[in-house]
Amino acid sequence: MGADEKAFDHIHLAGYELVYLPWLTPQRGEAIQDYAARMCLAIKEDKPVLMGLSFGGMIGIEMAKLIDTHKIILISSIHSKKQMPRWMRVAGKLKINRLIPMRPYKILESIQNRRMGVTTKAERELVNNYRKNTSQVYIDWAINEILNWKNEWQPPGLYHIHGDADKIFPIQKLTPTHTVKAAGHLMIFNRAAAVNKYLKAIIAD
Repeated sequence: MGADEKAFDHIHLAGYELVYLPWLTPQRGEAIQDYAARMCLAIKEDKPVLMGLSFGGMIGIEMAKLIDTHKIILISSIHSKKQMPRWMRVAGKLKINRLIPMRPYKILESIQNRRMGVTTKAERELVNNYRKNTSQVYIDWAINEILNWKNEWQPPGLYHIHGDADKIFPIQKLTPTHTVKAAGHLMIFNRAAAVNKYLKAIIAD
């Protein structure tokens, strides 16, 4: 959905600076590897700690192939195509996204919200804002890259925080280093205290 820095509003790491990398507009026919290379250009620090939410975690994995990183932290994400739910792999093989392009249909919002774990008015406003303001060019590109991601490489220094009630990337296929009980895909927003606790432990490790 093109989540921006607002999704991290409740993340607090005393003594550390969070530097947000805004999503870039994909170029026509751009591969995820080339997109990740452009994202890397914004990083000025040596051996950074990369943290990515959902698709941002997948981009972080691709960036870690290109630059030397200290740690990679995934939140509500995956690091391998084998961790992708079966329906996503099938949709990618059948090119369903090409046949039925994703659009922000009002009738589907309640279903999408339940799958993401949206529970409050503030969360609904957050995701509705993304629906209204995220570029359709970006959404079409990102969905295609997610469904067709082929990565099997796991970077060193990988940490993974995941909710055991995540319906987008079900935990049954994953082996997270840290699990948040009864948390869904949007846990960075509605279970931030637990996420912060794990992040502090990861940074201190």
